[in-house]
Amino acid sequence: MQNNSNQDIGTLLKDYKSRQVSIDDAIKKFIRPGSRIFIDSGCAEPIDLTKKLIELGPKLPDVDILHFLSLSDLDYYETAGGIEDLFRHNAFFIGKSLRKYVEHGQADYTPMLLSEIPKLFKSGKMHLDTALIQVSPPDRYGFCSYGINVDIVKPIAESADNVVAEINPKMPRTLGDSFIHMNDIDVFVLSDHDIIEFNYGEPDDVSTRIANYVASLIEDESTIQMGIGQIPNAVTRELLEKRDLGVHSEVFSDGIVDLVEEGVITCKKKSLHKDKIICSFVMGSKRLYDFVDDNPMVEFHPCDYTNDPFIISQNKKQVAINAALSVDLTGQVNSDSLGHRFYSGIGGQVDFIRGAGRAINGKPIMTLPSTATLKDGTLVSRIAPYLQPGSGVVITRGDIHYIVTEWGIAYLYGKSIRERVLEMINIAHPDFREELLDHAKKWKYAYSDQKLPISIDGRISIYPQKYETLLKLKNGKTIKIRPVKPTDERLIQELHYSLDEEDRYLRFFMPVKDFRHKKIQPMVNIDYSTDMILVGEFSGNKEEQIIALGAFFKTNQPSIAELAFVVHGKWRGLGITKFLLNYLVQIGKELNYRTFTGSILLENKPMLHIINNSGYLLKLKRIEKGITIFAFDLS
Repeated sequence: MQNNSNQDIGTLLKDYKSRQVSIDDAIKKFIRPGSRIFIDSGCAEPIDLTKKLIELGPKLPDVDILHFLSLSDLDYYETAGGIEDLFRHNAFFIGKSLRKYVEHGQADYTPMLLSEIPKLFKSGKMHLDTALIQVSPPDRYGFCSYGINVDIVKPIAESADNVVAEINPKMPRTLGDSFIHMNDIDVFVLSDHDIIEFNYGEPDDVSTRIANYVASLIEDESTIQMGIGQIPNAVTRELLEKRDLGVHSEVFSDGIVDLVEEGVITCKKKSLHKDKIICSFVMGSKRLYDFVDDNPMVEFHPCDYTNDPFIISQNKKQVAINAALSVDLTGQVNSDSLGHRFYSGIGGQVDFIRGAGRAINGKPIMTLPSTATLKDGTLVSRIAPYLQPGSGVVITRGDIHYIVTEWGIAYLYGKSIRERVLEMINIAHPDFREELLDHAKKWKYAYSDQKLPISIDGRISIYPQKYETLLKLKNGKTIKIRPVKPTDERLIQELHYSLDEEDRYLRFFMPVKDFRHKKIQPMVNIDYSTDMILVGEFSGNKEEQIIALGAFFKTNQPSIAELAFVVHGKWRGLGITKFLLNYLVQIGKELNYRTFTGSILLENKPMLHIINNSGYLLKLKRIEKGITIFAFDLS
């Protein structure tokens, strides 16, 4: 952080002394009844000017105050004496200090994409009388830095009739497109208060679980964006094993500093602004502000640049991580309101979801906890059959890609409504899944006989994420081994249809002709505590594909399970079946099975070879009518 002494500042400002005024004069001279003014936002709010504006508020009727995000504890309405129409506050994003006033009708909310707000002022469609800003002291060339907040303030200040600046030596001097010359400041006041700090707090268990799922989607050399919210920022703690990440984000917080110091964020592999962190503003602690101060690695730009979807899309592997309030079964995302009650704003979500969606190998991700607790203690699902009346659709069905809760990841892009419904139910809280499915059936969004995996005690069977693992094959490719999900129905069908007639005969002991829903549904809705189906999933950069399946199923004897395997013809001879067998043995032991059994046609020599050379002790092996029946001890 800058350490300019008063003498240093005096020297830097000596040519501009005529523009220094008292705080009283700064407000009284440039703000009159009926004025429209803008107050610098976020953690860069000019506190001294704002306090004086609040104090003089009753003498300034009909002033229209514009704000992007208010984070201070100042109460703009404390001097209004309950007068609803004394002045109006208009927020582009609703912060905590204004939320109750918007709800009570004393303040307004203007929904706009963050990338498009500057155009509103540059074009003259919204005239601005005065901008109140906070900046660093000027350098020897007369340029002041907007510091930790450039977002909409720079284009707005350039469009306003008058600019009143609070010059604060504690404001970091940030680099990039982040400067205003003293000649463009009409008057200034000197301040010396601390910059507002912001803390998301420690992530709870739910946020951490969501962050883990999100981290699993982020590849090395990705460029990341994190929106405002505890969950997006919790993700930074889960990225320590990644390599050469970059940052292109409208905002970031302290977690990015940790990743830079750990060598995770290097920006060396970025396809746009190589070696640079690109942002529009920051919110965090003094440690963060010290990090961005005069740091050539960090460039601040106005949000009509950082949030331009065309610019964003030029970042290869751009990942956008944002938070939602609720999502319906079809993928419509509400992020700004609780029913008719406006809560936050659109911000940069749409910009980055669309930008990341158009980027090469980009990943737009929306996150939310699966439930919320009402004031009366009632638990409700945030994944809803339909959005609550009044809720705004911020991200449309057509824009959505990934949705993540603490129960898993739903991928909706290019999916039908029926497929989306199953994906969303699969990541909803188990207590609400049956109800969601009932709605889907009623609206014909799902098969009339669609079922959910039910455990032996009648409860929803929970997907065992702990069994997910990666397998590198002899051909150099890597596949994901994981338990089957209800959403795998179509992929399992495709695997079986890939088998030729001989394969089908060897697998089913008859030439099976079709694999319809009624046949496949029992294979994807299983009780993970008694049965297990592992699939081998391969995606690469193309369509997701299940190329192998290994399973055991309970029998009428509690300690014995029956084995089954299917491998796509093009993926045989790579060690997949042997791996699946060993992994199923491990899981079978955990589920208290002692014996695996199975039947193999004598013509199926590759499968016989695997069983005979498995290393497990065969305690039964006999041949009946051309079929080898075997059993081996799991120990």
